[in-house]
Amino acid sequence: MMNTDDTIYALATAWAESALAIVRTSGPHAISLCSRCFSRPKALIDAPSASLVHGYIVDPATSVRIDEVVAAVYRDGHGYTGEEAVEFTCHGSLPGLKRILDLFGANGLRAAEPGEFTFRAFVHGRLDLTQAEAVQELVAARSAASQSLALSRLDGALRRRIEELKQSTLDIVSFVEVQLDYAEDEIGGDTMFPRDSLRKTIAALDALAATWTAGRLYGQGARVVLAGATNAGKSSLFNLLLKEERAIVSDRHGTTRDFLEAWIQLEGIPIRLYDTAGLRDSDDSIEAEGIRRTEQLLDQADIVLLLLDGSRQDARQTLQSNIALAGERRTIVVWNKSDLGRPPADQEVIAVSSRTGEGMDRLTAELARRLKEGVSAGADDRLVIESERQRDGLARAAQALRRADELEDQGLPLDIVAVELNEALQALGELTGEVTEADVLERIFSGFCVGK
Repeated sequence: MMNTDDTIYALATAWAESALAIVRTSGPHAISLCSRCFSRPKALIDAPSASLVHGYIVDPATSVRIDEVVAAVYRDGHGYTGEEAVEFTCHGSLPGLKRILDLFGANGLRAAEPGEFTFRAFVHGRLDLTQAEAVQELVAARSAASQSLALSRLDGALRRRIEELKQSTLDIVSFVEVQLDYAEDEIGGDTMFPRDSLRKTIAALDALAATWTAGRLYGQGARVVLAGATNAGKSSLFNLLLKEERAIVSDRHGTTRDFLEAWIQLEGIPIRLYDTAGLRDSDDSIEAEGIRRTEQLLDQADIVLLLLDGSRQDARQTLQSNIALAGERRTIVVWNKSDLGRPPADQEVIAVSSRTGEGMDRLTAELARRLKEGVSAGADDRLVIESERQRDGLARAAQALRRADELEDQGLPLDIVAVELNEALQALGELTGEVTEADVLERIFSGFCVGK
């Protein structure tokens, strides 16, 4: 795992031309090392925590100024990582940034690994593991809803809820330990196994784990694929949903030979929308490859919008030839060009016109409804998990408590029940990072962007 004994540096903002950029440093000797490359070394060394110092990044070998900067100084125990740290706000010139980064690398600092700043914050107790995961979830958020949910987790809402569940489990463990350590006539009071408390804790764990469906939907988004025969109007509908002219629209068959993709939002849900090549037999090798890729996308899609050309006499036959796909729960059959041909009354279709926009409200409402199927309506929308690791850990804790309930119900000794209760505590401790294997930590933090 990452070494925390040295001083690291990284660009915290995007590697792109900008007005301003931030270069972060953190480690046991961050201030003294950075002072070597600063025009006012004494001012930086003497600066109190959470203060700003104006000056220049200077090459100590040549005394050449590289950039004018403002340094934010954090003493040990303060700042994001809990370590001594300096963050430089500089100009967003790419050549200038490269010179600064190279200079730090040549003067005793090490380039940070992905997630290393947040890992150090976790190691020094500034964040628990659920908050550390929320950092990357916040950075990667694709909608206002997912950003808000991640911010709630970063604020500690999930950690506090897990601590409540852990305390409930500890209360049950305490009861069992008292029963094991003392005779019944020595205890006094109620000696009944707290089954109601146990089952309430199981229900709470299940409810929190169930929010993963919503977290995944709002955090990672959904794949929606437009499919259908050539000239069914897929590209026109793609442009209409995007509210911009992205796809080429033509009466000529086979215009779209590969898929196009773009992100949109619908009721706070990020959607990765695909416009695909028309489904038909083709002797053209390029078009045939596009159709093969379309079929791959269909296998991966969360929702398929199957378009039918309502202006064609054989629209019904086209539907019948795709009846297997049309019959899937994830498929919405769209009768396009409804202004040119009436939809069948005996088929469950949504009639739209990508030319006039007619029926689009109904289509988007049905799309949102399908995407939200399975999302717990009773979940607190401020406390939703997005991590599969968290979902699996909650499920593991709930399953251990269920086994404890079953064992006690069967009249087995309490020392056997206690094993399952402690398994639940282990699972809950791993969620917040109290007890976590190094390979789990490495897997989590290596997925971060550099500088965070």
